[in-house]
Amino acid sequence: MPDPSVITEQDRRFLERCVDLAAEALDAGDEPFGSVLVDADGTERFADRNRTASGDRTRHPEFEIARWAAEHLTPEERAHAVVYTSGEHCPMCSAAHAWVGLGRIVFASSSAQLTEWYRRWGVVPGPVVPLPIHVVTPHIPIAGPDCELSSRVRELQARRHGVDRP
Repeated sequence: MPDPSVITEQDRRFLERCVDLAAEALDAGDEPFGSVLVDADGTERFADRNRTASGDRTRHPEFEIARWAAEHLTPEERAHAVVYTSGEHCPMCSAAHAWVGLGRIVFASSSAQLTEWYRRWGVVPGPVVPLPIHVVTPHIPIAGPDCELSSRVRELQARRHGVDRP
């Protein structure tokens, strides 16, 4: 059985899709985050991007995935599904993921990276402590960050915050 903490080439393809969704979110005026839900057969079942510009700060793609999965997948299907995301889940999304019983999480950039980027750029942190997934939901297998794709996420975040040199 493959090590769930290792990012495979298939994982990387889905992560690239997430980063593309994050870019789409940024172009639409939202924070640059994107996520994809993939079933056990490797089929994309649901994808979304951040939609917080409306004023509803809970409109994270990972939270939307949890809602969709709860309505459309059996508990067994959820347990074997993988959530790919451009940025590591926030505590709210980690909890939603665990409560609906989703499986492995693979992320392009980590909460620690985002926190450090914001610190360097002088960006005021949000109202919720960016806890790593394993602190909120210690039993969910995770993989990430991905060095190459996290640099693309950093560029999107820098663009959002008007940073010339990320």
